[in-house]
Amino acid sequence: MPVRMIEVIAKDGHADTLEATAHQFEALEFHRSHVDENGMQVMRILARPERQQDMIDHLQKCLGSGDDWRIVLLPVDAILPDPEPSEKSSKEETVALREELYVEIARGAKFDLTFVLLVLLSTVVASIGLFNDNVAVIIAAMVIAPLLGPNMALAFGCALGDRELISRAAFANLTGIILAIAGAAVAGFVMPDKYSGPELISRTVIGYDAIALALASGAAGAISITTRVSNVLVGVMVAVALMPPAAATGYMLGTERYTLAAGAGGLLLVNIVCINLSAQIVFLAKGIKPRGWIEQREAKGATLISIAIWSLLLAVLIGVIAWQNASLLPDQLTPS
Repeated sequence: MPVRMIEVIAKDGHADTLEATAHQFEALEFHRSHVDENGMQVMRILARPERQQDMIDHLQKCLGSGDDWRIVLLPVDAILPDPEPSEKSSKEETVALREELYVEIARGAKFDLTFVLLVLLSTVVASIGLFNDNVAVIIAAMVIAPLLGPNMALAFGCALGDRELISRAAFANLTGIILAIAGAAVAGFVMPDKYSGPELISRTVIGYDAIALALASGAAGAISITTRVSNVLVGVMVAVALMPPAAATGYMLGTERYTLAAGAGGLLLVNIVCINLSAQIVFLAKGIKPRGWIEQREAKGATLISIAIWSLLLAVLIGVIAWQNASLLPDQLTPS
């Protein structure tokens, strides 16, 4: 986590308390401006990386629940002379601030025209790639990755116990999947040929490797977000696990091949469960939690319940996969 400048705009009556807070959390620097005609003052705190989250939580507690203050987080590109890092800072793993994560992740759960267009365009590109067995085109659909945001937001909302974020993410995720399936179904209905290429048929078979891929994708997505690692490749991995089987499900429904549609839909469900399960486990391991202790207790309970539900669903799906594999002949397990 980099050094940040925390700028607090508040009534001058809070200045002494905020200065004491800065010293309590071993701030590198603390400065205050002159009081303006409205009694407002700007205080700037240069915070150590390992104390930033605790300091911001304490600042919010000191300022109260009113709307007459602002906390602004400013990036710091360089400090001259460079301060010596503390022993704790040098050993602590890099994790982004909760407030920054919330703003970034909540943006991915926003359901608007842009999201709808990205889902439809990604569906078109994925369908064309699947119909023509063109891996390069399928990868192009993966790069768009419109369903990454809602799934990460759903897991993050469970980690914080934020019901509003959970509902928005679930709505965007469900609506995006429905749009993808419906768009591919229309393509299957209007096309005279029934495509059965290897890339398409492979998305109708549920295997244990698909579970491993989805678990890895969800974990990688959560890690990339919390540590601010570039998530381009993670978006590709998540799109691998979601958009192609969604397009395959819709296309098989449109061509009235319901058994294959059930297989593709099952693969899609497996991937959604695995992505959310692994992402929530990562958020829990990273210590993502609300600010207040009451909210933390409620959020922890919600997270554990959510993980238990996803785990139960995964266990049921694994049982279904095992039953299907046991009921098929060996030569039927390989898609033709």
